[in-house]
Amino acid sequence: MRTNRHASGRIPGATPRSHRQTVGVSNAVAPEPVRLKSTWARAIVPVAAGLAFLTFMGVATWGVAAWISRDGVEPTDRLAPTTFPLGSVQERADDVAENGPIILPGLNTTTGERTLVVDHQGDDPTRGWRIYYAHPIDRPDCPVEQVEGTREFIDCDGATIGVEDLSPPASGVNPVVEDQRRLLIDLRGVTTG
Repeated sequence: MRTNRHASGRIPGATPRSHRQTVGVSNAVAPEPVRLKSTWARAIVPVAAGLAFLTFMGVATWGVAAWISRDGVEPTDRLAPTTFPLGSVQERADDVAENGPIILPGLNTTTGERTLVVDHQGDDPTRGWRIYYAHPIDRPDCPVEQVEGTREFIDCDGATIGVEDLSPPASGVNPVVEDQRRLLIDLRGVTTG
């Protein structure tokens, strides 16, 4: 194999021998990790460290919650929104016309007593919105199931009922059409008082 050399006899990019440096090797030894000698220390120190970590995480969580709530006594929109957006009034009206009323499950209950049913009646998507709880009138312990694609429901006794037979929500829970385009559910009746 042939190497390209300059007229001076040097290989391009090579460092001349007179400019080479040697690096000294240190004989330093890495420090030994701390080893606990007593049985008591080996048992207590990890537990204490774990408790300190959990305490730190608890204080940090509390601090974040306090910061979010800003020391407010009343629930705010950051913690408990007073409105629930459903989107375009035209799209929701089309959904109800095709598939029947919209069911919004109550995430904080297993009985379904706060599950909402959103219904629309009429041709104008900005008018005719109604909200009901997903149980018959005066029977919050009897959740209903929707007959798929219809405006009918089956209650806990197996009886078929119409959407009008469902319980109206508490005062202050209303459908709101905003700017003639967006449908919201106003939940102030639930989040205040």
